[in-house]
Amino acid sequence: MNYNHVIIVAGGSGTRMNHSLPKQYLKLGTKPILMHTIEAFYMARSEPQIVVVIHPDMRQLWEKLCREYNFQISHHIIAGGSTRFQSVQNGITYLKSTIDQPNLHCIAVHDGARPLIRTEIIDLSFEMAKEKRAVIVGCKSTNSVRIEKDGTNKSVNRDSVWLIQTPQTFGADLLFEAYQQREQDTFTDDASVVEKLGNTITLLEGHYSNLKITYKEDIDIAQLYLQSL
Repeated sequence: MNYNHVIIVAGGSGTRMNHSLPKQYLKLGTKPILMHTIEAFYMARSEPQIVVVIHPDMRQLWEKLCREYNFQISHHIIAGGSTRFQSVQNGITYLKSTIDQPNLHCIAVHDGARPLIRTEIIDLSFEMAKEKRAVIVGCKSTNSVRIEKDGTNKSVNRDSVWLIQTPQTFGADLLFEAYQQREQDTFTDDASVVEKLGNTITLLEGHYSNLKITYKEDIDIAQLYLQSL
């Protein structure tokens, strides 16, 4: 039995790309971005079951792309919701129907637009989650950081500032309970949902190449990283 699972969230509209297609379907190298993302988890030693959450209107396009690129990696498609929280929730609802003993399983949640996640980080996140229960990937800030509040700002030690990425990996029972909560504006990622119930979050240092493709320029940067892998 496979005790590892990943929900790849790819339901965004891509409005910031100024493109007719959402970013995850744009080409990076020889294939669409989302295919790189799925392939990374497929290649990982942890071999997670792959669940991909996409916008309902994009399902036919995705199936067409899979045929066009002869993309045969097994994955289960789930329809996304109107927000990221709801999309993850839909993925969790599906996994609940397939998992008998959630305390034995781990679920990673990953952004579909982060195609350059390294397999060793995927594997380590699952390994750590078995013990720590809530593990998120991030990188320490390389820039100076200032916090602004009430019209004033002050410098903070950048060594204590982490820029959070995905995957974010949790014990399945923990994630199931967390996503029973009502959606709140303070839920900026899965860790914030899990943390709301009083759980401790463990940081795992990732890599700066694991960028989230948001703007057109990000594709050019990702292309450079892709060539160096």
